[in-house]
Order: sequence, then C-alpha cells, then structure tokens
Amino acid sequence: MDNSLAPKLFFGSYLLVFGLCAINPYDRPVWWAENLPILLLVAIIAWVQRVFRFSATSYALMFFLLILHTIGGHYTFSRVPFDFVTDFFGFERNHYDRLAHFTVGFYAFPIAEILERRKLVNSRWILYLFPIFSLVTLAATYELFEWSYAISSDPDAGIAVLGSQGDIWDAQKDMLADTLGALLAMAIFTMPFARPQASPAAASQ
Repeated sequence: MDNSLAPKLFFGSYLLVFGLCAINPYDRPVWWAENLPILLLVAIIAWVQRVFRFSATSYALMFFLLILHTIGGHYTFSRVPFDFVTDFFGFERNHYDRLAHFTVGFYAFPIAEILERRKLVNSRWILYLFPIFSLVTLAATYELFEWSYAISSDPDAGIAVLGSQGDIWDAQKDMLADTLGALLAMAIFTMPFARPQASPAAASQ
C-alpha cells in the first residue's frame, strides 16, 4: 500500500467506526471511559505522524486495537457478541477483551520503527527489547487506570470497565496478552518485507 494513502485510510476508517459505535452504546459512562484513552491514542498518532511517516504495516497493526476497543466500548467488553469463539473453544468467559489486549502489543512495531529509522539506539538488543518493555509498562499502567476507575465510579460501570468477569487473575492475564502481542509484533518487525526501507525524503521527516 502507498504510504501516503495509509494514514488517510487509518484515520478515516477509525472515525467511521467511532461514529457508528457512538450511537446508543450499552452504557454511556462506560463508553466514555473506554473511548477516552483511545481518542488520546489517536491524537498522539496524528501528532507523531506529522513529523514521522509510519509504514503501512505500522498503520495496519495500530488499527486493530482502535477498532476492537471501540467496538468493546459500545457493548462493554463482556457483552461483545463473541459467543462463536467462546462456544468453539469451550471457554467459561468472553475472551474478547483478551483479544483486544493482545493487539495492544502490536504497538511495539511502530515504536521499533521510530527507534530504527531515527537511529535513536545503536544496539539491536535495545531496538528489539525496548518496545516490548514499553508495552509491558503501558499494560501495567492501564490496569492501574482500570482499577482506579472501578473503585471510584458507579459500581456497575466500574465492573464493566474492569471486565474481570470473576477472574481474580484478570489483570495479570491481560498483561500477558499485551506482552504476547508485543512479541509477535517484534517477530514481524524482524521480517524485511514488513518494513520497507524509507526513501531519503521520508526518512528525513
């Protein structure tokens, strides 16, 4: 895909899904709590892409979380229609939230892309490990946000945002999902076809 087209598709598709999912969500306070972090993330991506041209692969990987999380905010994560997966694998809970957490890890790819193209690190070990550690830190921070919201908001809304569905190890499993997603993203990053060399003009941005 042409890199000049990728950001237009990325932001345009997100705005379309956001608009549709903003219509009559299951719980409006939960919808706000779930969407505000994603809106902030989209704003950060928009700001960064003004000075750094992400690859089409980065935009594709970043898109997964935006869409899954926006849909989750519409239904609340435990109520997303995901029964076909739950029934197929015989799960006792709705694991849609774990899938969304897995895609959080995909952001390791654009972080690594910035580090490499801007020549911010001179060690391959740091290039591969720093994005993973960054995502693990972000995952832990987000779990703290969920916990603080759960204990300070309306009890029903707090439980919906927390999304533990009775699993006492929910936070740890969510962070594991984030980490596994980051490991996959970095495995993709090692493949040359996934990150074509930028032109001199693009690299200077």
